[in-house]
Amino acid sequence: MPVYLDHAATTPMLPEARDAYVEALAHVGNPSSIHGHGQAARRRLEDARAAVAASLDCDPIEVIWTSGGTEAINLAIKGLFWAARAADPARIRIVVPEGEHHATVDAVAWLERHEGAVVSRVPLDVLGVVDAVAFERELDREPASIALATLLLANNEVGAVQPVRRIVRAAHARGVPVHVDAVAAYGHLPVSVRQLGADALSVSAHKIGGPVGVGALALARTATVEPLAHGGGQQRGIRSGTQDVAAASGFAAAARVATADPAGEAARLDALCARLADGIRDLVPGAVVRGPALDARLDDDGTEVRARVPGNVHATFEGCQGDSLLFLLDLAGVSVSTGSACQAGIPEPSHVLLAMGLSDESARGALRFTLGRSSTDGDVDAVLAALPDAVARARRAGYSERSVR
Repeated sequence: MPVYLDHAATTPMLPEARDAYVEALAHVGNPSSIHGHGQAARRRLEDARAAVAASLDCDPIEVIWTSGGTEAINLAIKGLFWAARAADPARIRIVVPEGEHHATVDAVAWLERHEGAVVSRVPLDVLGVVDAVAFERELDREPASIALATLLLANNEVGAVQPVRRIVRAAHARGVPVHVDAVAAYGHLPVSVRQLGADALSVSAHKIGGPVGVGALALARTATVEPLAHGGGQQRGIRSGTQDVAAASGFAAAARVATADPAGEAARLDALCARLADGIRDLVPGAVVRGPALDARLDDDGTEVRARVPGNVHATFEGCQGDSLLFLLDLAGVSVSTGSACQAGIPEPSHVLLAMGLSDESARGALRFTLGRSSTDGDVDAVLAALPDAVARARRAGYSERSVR
């Protein structure tokens, strides 16, 4: 039976989300219309907004529906940059760690190329955690020139949880707004906009068992952003366009389930991941599990939190190409990833691993195994049964390629 261990790319839709989505599709009405059908749609939409807001510990008015995590991240980064620069033309710097998701990397690069942004990049340590001292040093360097800071809550490749509270506090002390990409953490870790103190925080529905094509930006009432698109003035004028009631309803249902007992699900996933990580080390000589240990803790501004997101096992395999391993495991009925699915099909070494100090060759031999609610002990057994042969074959292929060169 096929095994799916790529839940960080997308995870199966929960039955509760599917039922809510289908039920909402049966109703007609634009939530911006003032007639009865429109107002009924508005009530369903706002009930969904309230549910997602509760899952993020923010106010419903702060939840802006988007088409997914990528749009939410772009809206936050570009919108905060444009608003800061409009208020003060000297604010053109963006402080960002290495190893961010490509939605951030590419949005920042676009602002650098087309809008004159000056980017200050902060290094990661060998575990994939941002250097908080270096981040604070960048914030201290001409803080009046900084438009915003942005960082992940948990790294989408190696699962490292970041010291977000410490960095947000340091940024706010210098008058700098902060965007947090919580897409990889949402549904796995408690996410509280209030406790993190973020000005903007991005999430996506399909990472937690909701529909593809809907996400949210939690935007503080005090934050000012310029919209990416205009026309209609919906959602505080920040994201114009007819709002998708069915998608929002499915998102809300998934949020209720995914955040109901995060500790219980995390403990279950931790046990599975520990078996998988131990099996990789025992069965595959030369394999290295990357990122923080599964039971490691992080001191985030005086608050101890887990250092790795549940469900993530990331490893590099000496002498292998990750894409060859992925293909061989796929032939064996096991679906995994070499990194972010948003970069699928591009055979490049992981920029996250390079930022962690790995060589180009080591970074090319990476696989990411991500588990979710449907993952079982049988899935772990199947991966461990298929992996040694896949690695042996990939190593033979790798050495053959080198000999040809």
